This record gives sequence, structure tokens and C-alpha cells, in this order.
Amino acid sequence: MCSFSLFAQDYFPSNTGVKSKNTNYTALTNATIYVSPTEVLNNATLLIKDGKVVNVGTSVNIPKNTTTIDVSGKTIYPSFIDIYTTFGVKTPERGGNGPRYGASRSGFYWNDHVMPEQDVMASFNYDSKSATELHQLGFGVVNTHMPDGIVRGTGALIALNNDADNSLRVVDGETTQHFSFRKSVKSRQSYPSSIMGSMALLRQMYNDAKWYAGGNVNTKDLSLEALNKNTSLLQIFEAGSRANLLRADKVGDESNVQYTIVGGGDEYERINEVKQTNATIILPIDFRLAYDVENAHLASTLSLSDMRAWNQEPHNPRLLAENGINFALTTHGLKSKKSFKSNLLKAIESGLSKQKALEALTTVPASLLGKSDVLGTLKAGSYANFLITSGDIFEKNTKLFENWVQGEAHVIEDMNTRDIDGDYTFKLAGEDYKLSISGSTSKPNAKLESGDHQLGSKINYANDWVNLTFKTADSTKSEFIRVVANTANNNSLNGKAILPNGNELSFFASKSSSNEQDDSKKKNKKDLEASSESMRPITFPNLAFGFTEQPKSETLLFKNATVWTNEKDGVLENTDLLIKNGKISKIGKNLSDKNATVIDATGKHITAGIIDEHSHIAAASINEGGQNSSAEVTIEDVIDDEDINIYRNLAGGVTSIQILHGSANPIGGRSAIIKLKWGESADNLIYDNSPKFIKFALGENVKQSRSSRNERFPQSRMGVEQVFVDYFTRAKAYDDAKKSGKPYRKDAEMEVLAEILNKERFISCHSYVQSEINMLMKVAEQFNFNINTFTHILEGYKVADKMKEHGVGGSTFSDWWAYKYEVNDAIPYNAAIMHSVGVTTAINSDDAEMSRRLNQEAAKSVKYGNVSEEDALKFVTLNPAKLLHLDDRVGSLKVGKDADVVLWSDHPLSVYAKAEKTIIEGVTYFDLERDKQMRKAIQKEKSELINSMLQEKNKGLKTQPIQKKEKELLHCDSMGGEHTTHNH
Repeated sequence: MCSFSLFAQDYFPSNTGVKSKNTNYTALTNATIYVSPTEVLNNATLLIKDGKVVNVGTSVNIPKNTTTIDVSGKTIYPSFIDIYTTFGVKTPERGGNGPRYGASRSGFYWNDHVMPEQDVMASFNYDSKSATELHQLGFGVVNTHMPDGIVRGTGALIALNNDADNSLRVVDGETTQHFSFRKSVKSRQSYPSSIMGSMALLRQMYNDAKWYAGGNVNTKDLSLEALNKNTSLLQIFEAGSRANLLRADKVGDESNVQYTIVGGGDEYERINEVKQTNATIILPIDFRLAYDVENAHLASTLSLSDMRAWNQEPHNPRLLAENGINFALTTHGLKSKKSFKSNLLKAIESGLSKQKALEALTTVPASLLGKSDVLGTLKAGSYANFLITSGDIFEKNTKLFENWVQGEAHVIEDMNTRDIDGDYTFKLAGEDYKLSISGSTSKPNAKLESGDHQLGSKINYANDWVNLTFKTADSTKSEFIRVVANTANNNSLNGKAILPNGNELSFFASKSSSNEQDDSKKKNKKDLEASSESMRPITFPNLAFGFTEQPKSETLLFKNATVWTNEKDGVLENTDLLIKNGKISKIGKNLSDKNATVIDATGKHITAGIIDEHSHIAAASINEGGQNSSAEVTIEDVIDDEDINIYRNLAGGVTSIQILHGSANPIGGRSAIIKLKWGESADNLIYDNSPKFIKFALGENVKQSRSSRNERFPQSRMGVEQVFVDYFTRAKAYDDAKKSGKPYRKDAEMEVLAEILNKERFISCHSYVQSEINMLMKVAEQFNFNINTFTHILEGYKVADKMKEHGVGGSTFSDWWAYKYEVNDAIPYNAAIMHSVGVTTAINSDDAEMSRRLNQEAAKSVKYGNVSEEDALKFVTLNPAKLLHLDDRVGSLKVGKDADVVLWSDHPLSVYAKAEKTIIEGVTYFDLERDKQMRKAIQKEKSELINSMLQEKNKGLKTQPIQKKEKELLHCDSMGGEHTTHNH
């Protein structure tokens, strides 16, 4: 490219941006002024003094000695407010090595991750560079906080006034109290190690705060004092995903706290549930980029849910608005804050109204902070925080000239520089050219075309003169044409062009009329709408194999089937089964119902739905291993209603499962017993009046035999026994104090253990070795209760007689053994031997893969031990229902029971049998023929989305590489697997 010189012209610098302190009035006149998102004045005046708005209107009386700034043709908006930032705050460095099981502080709460006493101003340093970046996005005020800990302390409201000191910048030093599910990096205290642990900790903290506030504690606790003092502040919870948003709201509701919740951008997936929280959402708009799908092999690994999210996320703000959900927008979560405006415009293109967008950036955050009298509008008395723009701030080409904060101007672009943006045409040396100029008031860009060729060009603009250099259309030569033109007339460029041979020609480029430009914009917009994706339909769940509409309960009549009743009637040949109102209505021959859908089941088999007593699917995490007892946590808090394994289990005839806590500690967490109602919300999966269960564990896992850091008690089998004795002794003392009627500190952990003592909660215990199995039965008898189920129980055949005497059931593997030392004595006859002794015996999976073929696992007991086919089927139907105290509802085909049934293509214990229909309470959640159609639809939708993404890349827009994801299959010892944020 050739260099060029500037032609000097008269230049008048901006008369705004006064740097000396102005104590007189300043009036900005002849502007379009957005006093608020709903009040717009034309040809109006804004009068300010001492950093505040004095008056605004179309007939404002301007006092003498007022500095008057004519902003004709410009628009004034209230500056934006970001209610959720870490502006000026540095996250602490990670502290210490190795796990800790106690707190590192004295005089504070017993858990290091609870720090309500933390004051953000103690570590605040104003960051002029970040402030300038935020000025350019339109922000004038931010609320900041320390992003560390589960309870993070107070936030502060900061004016982004680079010309003031902190005494003026700090609008309010205590505005908000902050929460999250993530631990502090400063402490190595192990508990909590999961979201369910964080939820339990928050519940206990609120109980303790109430107890402390009642004057029941003699020792001073600075954390609880601060927590109680901060209850009058806005309570902000960083959730980071739709699932965690609902979890946070659940904790808040139980503790009588209404959180304002930082979302994850995926609220649209369950918009009705989000609405029911009544929470205001602080909404990030970090929309993901299209994926680079040119490599067909990599593209095949991309999940439909990720592809849909690219399409659907920009519609999230619109859907929140349409559903009446209050929200404020934030820059939080953006890797680059520069993408905020482009993402905001994308949300508006996706249907978010400009009024709602402006409210979400001004009046909503101001109201949340209790600052509507001074922020969010330009009414008299408000801070003089406003933006001067070239027009509609939510249009792509609108320029932000100045951002005034507390009456001080921060110049973004010189608004007195002539704006020459637009489309021009000119003819030169017989060639026709099209020139498009953008960004002319700051850093101009030029796009030049001749015919079908786009020509490389460089532009410079200053003092009303344009210098343009561009390559000739002849691609075989590296020759350039130079243009020097004056912009005095807004509608044209007039000057001279210097050809590669040195000849000079007159140059004149005419600007397209506004009508022509509008037509061009409309055409571009139409092309954009035609080429870009409208919002893809949301399914339930919003991933592959989700339902566009939730399936309904039906009246179904199966004719001429082989019916395995699991009752005294046994197996019935050529029998009909009628399902009505979600229940088994009739079983017999020659049944009819005029309202029923009739299904010919000739040659097919019908059984009760399979029940898995020991599963770890459909949960975001499995273990809370931060303490040797975690009775206070519950798997019901972390049910994952989007786990594809729910659907896969349905395809294997499974209708109910118990999701057990893992085996990280002797006393684990509470269970979730669910029906696999694919597409329903997490709470709707849980059994009504669900029996109460808890997971205990014995053996290698709890004594941490394979851990490199086995610092936690217990570390021996003797220690495991002592844990049980100690905790039940404490629980008995707690229960006695509770029943005495005297005041007592509510302890969630002791509440659960007391339920066991009172025979209100059942134990399912992870077990292998006979000595420990005997030990736990003796501990239970010492405290006058029984163990309900020994799960795994691979040495059950050695102690089956003692199990029978104790009254405990066994839920075992069919033939897994030798995967660790304490399993060496396992035999495939275990289930048959326990069953023959009279122990209620079940076959379970503990594995997402095995759970899909539990019918085949049960069949192994026919081979190993000569168990009858009917009894073998009961190992995965009626017997687990008995162990879970659900046999009055499920587990067999009996009139009045829940219609949880499976239609099999073949004998249900055969390796050739396929579940053709899996029905729960009369709703067909899996249908083999429907599955085939869904697969075709998935392939079609993925193909369409891939084409749309290819179009994005062909337009030159940014894409992101595909990163193959493997979903972790969780087991008893899994310590990871949960996601606290909505990651892109």
C-alpha cells in the first residue's frame, strides 16, 4: 500500500469534554432525550449542575452563565448500569495444599467458604482502563463484588468517573450480598465438595443465623452477625445455569429469602419453571459462536443440544420478556466485553424489544439496587449519567460520542467530526465502483467493489479530507489508485484520483440517498433473515429425542399378550390388559373399551416396568465426600432431568430407579427415587410421597484405600464402625433434646439420623465383606433399628441366614467380580443363594450401561442357581419395589397399581427381546417406532443446522472449533461430574 499525506483544512475541536471542574450549569440543547425507556422528548434540553440533572424538557429555562452545548441531531440516553461485575477487584490466590477438614479461622463461621463479613471495598482499586472499556459500551455505573466463596460478602456501587476520586465514585459502599455454589479459593477446607453440599451448607447456615439472632449462642460469630446485618441488602446468587438457578431458588424459598439470580442464558429451556421462581434474573448474553463444521467427522461428534443452543440462545432475552420475567443485562461471563454490543443487537434481531433492552440496562438495575431516584433515568435529581449518540443506540451503525458520568464527559468519539458513513458510487477510467464507508468518526473502514471483484483498500480521514488507496481490478498487477477527496458536502466526495501511471483525473463519488440506503438495509435484513435461522423449536428435554409436546396419559388396550403378572396368577397366555387413568384397569380375556387405543400384542410379552434399586444416572453429582458423614445432603437437589441415560433406560424397559449417593463416606447422602418420565422437570420425576432412604457405605471406598491423600477419618474398618456408633449416639442425644420441648439448634444432619432411629428413614448400604456386613447389623440392633438393604452385597451368600434373621434385603450384581480386592470372593450364585434362604433379593446396575439390560442381568440367575423365570424377573421388578417400599404402587401387574408396564417383542429374559413400548402411569415415554422417526428428524435437523453454520463461516463470521465431549458415567466412587456454570 502507498503512503499518503493529509490535506490541511479548518478544524474546530469539540466544545464538550471540559476537563476543568464546572460548577455552573451545563445545558445540552436540541436533542432527542430518553428521559426513561418509556418517556422520549424531541428537540429537548437537559440541564445539569454539580453532577446532577436539574431539569429536562422541551421548554427548560436556561440560567445565565450556563455552558450551552448544541447537540442538534443527536440522541441522549441514561447511561447503562451493570449490576453484576468484579470491577476493580482481584480474585484472591489459591491458598494452601492438601485438604482440610476444619475451618482455618477463629471467631467466624465453622466453614471457611461462608464469608458474609467480607467487604468488597477492602480490596477495591479503581481500574481506569476497565472503566474506559465500559464507557465505550455505554456503562456509567457498576455494582462490584468479590467473586470468591459460597457466601461472598457485600458489594458496592461504583460510578465510572475517571476524573473523580473514590469519595465521589463510590455511590454506595454496601448495596448487595452475594452467594454462589462455588467454594473460596483461599481455603482448602474440603466441605462442601458438591453442589448438593453447598445447598445443605446454605440451609444450615440460615438455621444457625436464626438461632444466633435469638441470642442462643454465647460465643461471638462475626460471620453470622454480618449475615444477619446484610439481610436488608439485595441478595444476589450466581447460579450460571438454568438448573442451578432453580436449585438456588429452592434454597432461598426454604429459608424465606428471595434471591436475584445470575442466570446462564439457557432459561428458555424451562421458561415456565423459571417464571415460577418469581426471581429477577441478571442475564449474561454470552451467546456461543457457530461451530466450525467443515470437517464432517468432527461435525458428527457435535451434539444436537450444542447445535441448538447456538441457534436458540439469542432468543432467551425475548422469551424472558414475553413471559413477564424481570431481568437486567450484564457483561458478566463475556470473554471479551467488546462482544456485548454485538450480542445485544443479536438479541434485538431475535425479537427483544428495544424498550425492554433499555429497561434491562437502566431502570431495572436501578430499581433492584433501590436507586431509582438517582439512577436509570434523566429525571430531575438523578445523577448526570448519560450518553450522547448519533441516533438509535440499538442500531449497528449508531455512534456513541460521549459518556457523561456524574456530570463529567468521557469522550468516545469526536461528535463534531463530519460523519461520512454510507454507500457511494463513482466511475473512474471507464470502470464502475461501489464504496462503503463505516466508522468514519473514529477509525474509518472502506469496502470497495468493482463488478464481482472486492478490491483491497486503505482509507484515512481527518479534517474533512479523505485519502483512499485501492488496488486496481487487474489481479495480474500490483498497482494502486490513490484518491484525495473533500467531504464538505455530506452527500459526495469531491477531489482527484492518481492512476498507477501518474495521470490525474477528477474524482466525484455520490452518496446513495437515505431512501436508497434504507432499501439496501431492508434488502440486507431480508437476506439475513432468509439465510439465518429462526428459533428452533424447544423440546422437553431440549436435546435429541426430546418431545415437542409432553406426551399425555392414554387409555390403552393390549390384546392377546403373554402377561407376566408377578402376582399369584403367574404368567397368563393370550391375555388382554387395559390401562386407564394412569392405572392398570383390567386384566383378562376379551376385554374392550370404546375409548381405548387397541394394540395387537399377539406373540409379545407384557411385564411390569423394571426397577433399578441402585443407580447413579440422572444426577449432576453423586458424592459429597468433604466429611465422613453427609446425611444433610440429598440427591433430590441434583437430579439432572436432561441426562440422555433416562431415555436409554426407558429403551431397556426401566421405569423407576433409586439414585443413590456414592460411597465416599460411611454415612452418605439421602436418595432420590424417581420415575423416568422423560421430558418432565427434575421435581416432577420424584415419586409423590417418596419413601425416605439414605446411603451408607462400608469397605475400601470409605476408608480411602486407594486415595493418595487419606487424611480423613476413618482409615480402617474399625474406624468405620466407630463413625456409626459416634453419630448415632449424637443423634439419640439430639432427638431426646428435640422431644424434650426445650429450645434446640436445628441440625440437618442430626435430623436425618434421628429419622433412622425413629424408623422413618431406611438405609441402603454399600457392602462387600461379610465381617462388615455383620458389624453394621449389630450396630443397628444396638440402636434398635434395622438395615433395609445391603447393596452390592457380593458376600451375601456367606451371611444370608443372618440377613434373613435381621430382616434386611440384598440388591446385588449378577456376576461382577474381581474389580477390586474386597470383591475377590464374589460368585455368580450369590443372588440365587440369598433368594433361596428367603432374603428379598434384587439385581441392580450401579452403571448407566448395565441398567439398560437389567432384564438380561436377571436372566443370569436362571443359569446360575436354577432360579425360576418368574422369580428371576421379580429380581428386577417386584423385589426392588419391595426393597424401596413401593410394591403397593409398582413392581407387578395388578388392578389398581400404577400403569408402569413394558411391551416386549420377545420373552422378557431373552437377549433378543426389545422394549417396544415403555409406559409410565399410562404415558408412553418410549416407543420403538417413534424412536425410528425421531432418529430421522434428528439427522435432518442436524443437517440443517450444519448448513446454517457453514453459511456463517462463508460470510466471514467467527466460528469456534468442535471439542468432542464425553459424558462421564457416574458410579459409587465418582467425585466429579457436576457443572456449576453454563459453559460455552
